[in-house]
Amino acid sequence: MATTPAQAATALETWEWGKRTYVMGVINVTPDSFSGDGLAGQLDAIVERARAMVAAGADLIDVGGESTRPGHRPVPAEEELRRVIPAIEALAKTITVPISIDTSKAVVAEAALEAGASLINDVRGLQGDPDMAPLVARAGVPVVIMHDRKVESVERLIPEIVRELARRIEHALAAGIAWEKIIIDPGFGFGKTPELNLLLLRRLRELTVLGRPILVGTSRKSMIGHVLGTPPGDRLEGTAATVTLAIANGADIVRVHDVAEMVRVVRMTDAVVRGRW
Repeated sequence: MATTPAQAATALETWEWGKRTYVMGVINVTPDSFSGDGLAGQLDAIVERARAMVAAGADLIDVGGESTRPGHRPVPAEEELRRVIPAIEALAKTITVPISIDTSKAVVAEAALEAGASLINDVRGLQGDPDMAPLVARAGVPVVIMHDRKVESVERLIPEIVRELARRIEHALAAGIAWEKIIIDPGFGFGKTPELNLLLLRRLRELTVLGRPILVGTSRKSMIGHVLGTPPGDRLEGTAATVTLAIANGADIVRVHDVAEMVRVVRMTDAVVRGRW
């Protein structure tokens, strides 16, 4: 039996940061996902995939209706709503873990929360829509604040990410968002070259200075293709390596496409890094 949105939100609040790594499964309801896994308009397939992810050990399902791949075309709010709301409504009636809405639009986030989502994952870090931070504050839900600014140099990579995320956290707090509701994401693949993404993974632990849980999304990304020369659908081993290193370097949540395989990777890595399995 599925949990209610309120029960799911409560479940998120009981997560113990630093004790284990949580797995966020990706459900793309777009026709143009970079990894070729978009399920726009396919409700049965969406529910089936989410059920399989939960059965494999996903702690959270992230639903997104707008591609953020390089060169993507912005999607109007009306179209994004048409894609994500039926999916979230169907999942809220079916799965037993919290649902996250991956959007930078307040109107989409609000409708998603009403449909059953209990976390907002904003790739624009509350900067894309002036109504987003007030909405998160009113709703009292957790929010992922991502870094998406272009970084030019190796020397400035970590200082710039820390400074910008700190600024965004201050913006969130000023809007009334509770400190304990904030999760940060350094934004692998957003405004960073493959070389800078690899350096960011090596130096990820330096972001713990911000004092908030860290979400990492390296799954199938171009930084892996840059090294291995493989297309998005053939980056499983590369993703596993980046997930392992992310956890070793301080990640609290990993956002992945291949949940069954990555849950095993997470469990093995947690056994080594955290002494827990």
